[in-house]
Amino acid sequence: MAEDSDLEKTEPASPRRLEKAREEGDVPRSRELATCTILLAACMGFWMLGSGMSQRINRMLTAGLTLDRELIFDPNLLFSHIANYLADVIIGFAPLAILLMIVALASPVLIGGWMVSAKALQPNFSRMNPLSGLGNMFSTRALVELGKAIGKALLVGVIAWITVSHQLPAMLDLAVEPVESGTSHMASLLLTGSAAIIGGLVIIALIDAPYQIWHYGNKLKMTREELRQEAKESDGNPEIKAKIRAQQREIARRRMMAEIPNADVVVTNPTHYAVALKYAEGKGGAPRVVAKGADEVAAKIREIAGEHRVPLLEAPPLARALFRHTELGDEIPEALYTAVAEVLAYVYQLRIYRERGGMRPDVPKEVDVPPELDPLNPAASAAPERR
Repeated sequence: MAEDSDLEKTEPASPRRLEKAREEGDVPRSRELATCTILLAACMGFWMLGSGMSQRINRMLTAGLTLDRELIFDPNLLFSHIANYLADVIIGFAPLAILLMIVALASPVLIGGWMVSAKALQPNFSRMNPLSGLGNMFSTRALVELGKAIGKALLVGVIAWITVSHQLPAMLDLAVEPVESGTSHMASLLLTGSAAIIGGLVIIALIDAPYQIWHYGNKLKMTREELRQEAKESDGNPEIKAKIRAQQREIARRRMMAEIPNADVVVTNPTHYAVALKYAEGKGGAPRVVAKGADEVAAKIREIAGEHRVPLLEAPPLARALFRHTELGDEIPEALYTAVAEVLAYVYQLRIYRERGGMRPDVPKEVDVPPELDPLNPAASAAPERR
């Protein structure tokens, strides 16, 4: 049962899946909404610009029905006369045409947004498969589109029939009206009829747009297995990432071990912790931690330090404090300056003893560490960690 649920498309599409679909030219679209938007713009443009356009139509009709004797016997003048009035009408309708062009280009923003995809222009021979075509003809989407087309035709047809029936007497009267009043009356009838039909298309668009968004999201749904696979592809295989992290830790450990021979001293717990310190004289700054570790790593640090004659100093509180409050490459906390200075003073004295002989310096018995920096001290739990 768990395997079956993993193979069912129950999960919403991931952002990567949506982006990939968009790159392939697959975005939600509602042709009904685009058509309705353009027709609404045409109706409003005609309502705002109708007076100027009707005046130009009146002039053209008057000029077309009024011919001088010279125009009848001179075809060149006749063609020039007609061209002038046609140009006048075209100029009058140009604002409406520009408005419709802008709306047609902007309508995709309502659903899906603008989209330019080269993949959508590439040939897809799978679409030429007759079996796929037959399957699409009898699919659920095809039935929905068929029902939508029938419903749209019925709704628009009923609205158009009611509008024409109501305005039929006025339409018949246009034949006997003067040109100027008839043109204005005809424009009013066309505007009213168009508004009624567009109102029906608005209803269809309000139903179709949410359906297209739902269908698009449902089509791109993913299975849980697909989500896991996508996560592996985008974030990397967890096993490979774990191996990479292990390799990075090993490289960092080797680099750290390579710094131990250059250390001035290794402070130990004596068995649980080991911290190697290096002080660069003349360069300013405080001593730095060049290596640190616990348990097995601490044992390895002590081993390498012994091989290269790096002094080992047992100072459990200081070792615990350095291990807890520093990272590799960090300078020691200011609160530990005094304790570390005491340790380095012993190391320098030991170095002189090894080089010149004389009296061996005494190993510091107790190194003072502020109680709040010692992890084993109860005061350390209430104090903020320092770095």
